[in-house]
Amino acid sequence: MYRPKMFDVTDVTDMHAIIHANGFATLVTAGTQGMTASHIPLHLTDDGEFGLLWGHLAKGNDQWQAFDGTAEALAIFGGPHTYISPSWYVTEKSVPTWNYEAVHAYGRPTVMDDPDRVIRRLASLTAQYEDGKPPPWTMDALPDDFVRAQLKGIVAFEMRIERLEGKRKMSQNRKPEDAQGAIDGLKATGRPVESQVAEIVAKANKDRL
Repeated sequence: MYRPKMFDVTDVTDMHAIIHANGFATLVTAGTQGMTASHIPLHLTDDGEFGLLWGHLAKGNDQWQAFDGTAEALAIFGGPHTYISPSWYVTEKSVPTWNYEAVHAYGRPTVMDDPDRVIRRLASLTAQYEDGKPPPWTMDALPDDFVRAQLKGIVAFEMRIERLEGKRKMSQNRKPEDAQGAIDGLKATGRPVESQVAEIVAKANKDRL
């Protein structure tokens, strides 16, 4: 990923925060039939230097057959993003751009064969996304034989992260007054995503505004 210094995110904790907040990833692999991508939720645990990702695919999705522990895969996590209008800037000679943040995680996926371990991972993944719901749903509500029957339709895998790349492009390359203009313009739209991006722009430029 192209990461100019002012946009480069190098702190692992910071990158993990982006992953936790945006866990629906694009998982990309390359095999004999070319490039393959799947869109799936991934669960991150603090295991090792860069962490461990866990997920599962439908058994009918052939991508899992490349998970032999030697072939590299890329998991892409995209955070809030939006169009930035030059009309929000103070600087007159400006062009449109796009603000976004993203993390790329590289590793070599391996298939998980232990049903009990897979069930524990599924419970953790569910708990992550049920957090805050009143009341949260848990797998305990399901009979054990039903859960184990469902496992036959998926292939679980884990991927130890060997390399992390993070990028936060949030108007750091603009003059402070232009960055503030972007914040004000985004907030004025009244749309949730733009408001999210406005908050990130403010944090990314807090030492300049």
